[in-house]
Amino acid sequence: MHAHLEASADGLFLVGQRPAFGAYLAESWRRRGFAYRLAAYRLVGGLLQNRLGVLWLVLKPLSMAIIYGTIFNFVIAGPARPASFVQFVIVGVFVFEFFTSSLGSGSKAVTSNAKFVQSLGFPRILLPISVVVEQAMRMVPIVVLLGILLVVFGEPITWSWLLFVPIVLMMAVFNLGAVLIVARLSVHARDVQQAIPILNRVLFYASGIFFSVDGALADHPALLAVAHVIPTYDFIAISRDVLLVSQTAPVIAWIMAPAWAIVTLVLGVIFFWRAEARYGLSE
Repeated sequence: MHAHLEASADGLFLVGQRPAFGAYLAESWRRRGFAYRLAAYRLVGGLLQNRLGVLWLVLKPLSMAIIYGTIFNFVIAGPARPASFVQFVIVGVFVFEFFTSSLGSGSKAVTSNAKFVQSLGFPRILLPISVVVEQAMRMVPIVVLLGILLVVFGEPITWSWLLFVPIVLMMAVFNLGAVLIVARLSVHARDVQQAIPILNRVLFYASGIFFSVDGALADHPALLAVAHVIPTYDFIAISRDVLLVSQTAPVIAWIMAPAWAIVTLVLGVIFFWRAEARYGLSE
């Protein structure tokens, strides 16, 4: 009992016991450096295993943009074909890749660190956080490449480009909330990890990566209204709005993007915290 009181006074919590929400957040903030270091070590370690190293950070989204752009350039026509097609596809693929990479890696944030979770006492939320931090680090060279490609394809540099950075950070907040949810679900139901690629494929088409959602669904207002509130569509739409002269995002996208980020993060943190005492027990 005495040891329990001393631990509580120091802001620590017993292993196998869920801490109070406030204490949990405070301890996570105090140990935030752990998440950053883990993300950096994992990123560097992964790059060192490949001969091309950092080039792989940009080669994957670039190759996807080239493949999809080439294929759908001959398929998409009429109202569904957006202006500045090449730039449209590049922005869509690069931004969507940030989400899919975070969600895919985040679903394994706890399960892939089973020994780590069982051996050390720390807020488990730091593991999903480290995943999103790592993916945000990976976005740095991708954002640079994105800017270069847009200039090469004739897109003028405007002051609105500066807004892309806070949009990416806002999307990182949304990604973290989503990662926290799938990370907890994956601990007790590994099937979730198998379902994520399917979810990503559905969102890929629903988010209008290579076609204009407004043009394709112009005659289907109900479906268009649904598409406008899909989170990945919202973040991609406002990214195109600030980067491409020819694109304007619907007002609802500017409203829903920050709303999705805040709501998903709050729900994700609470949902993940509620199972804190059970992580590692069923591994």
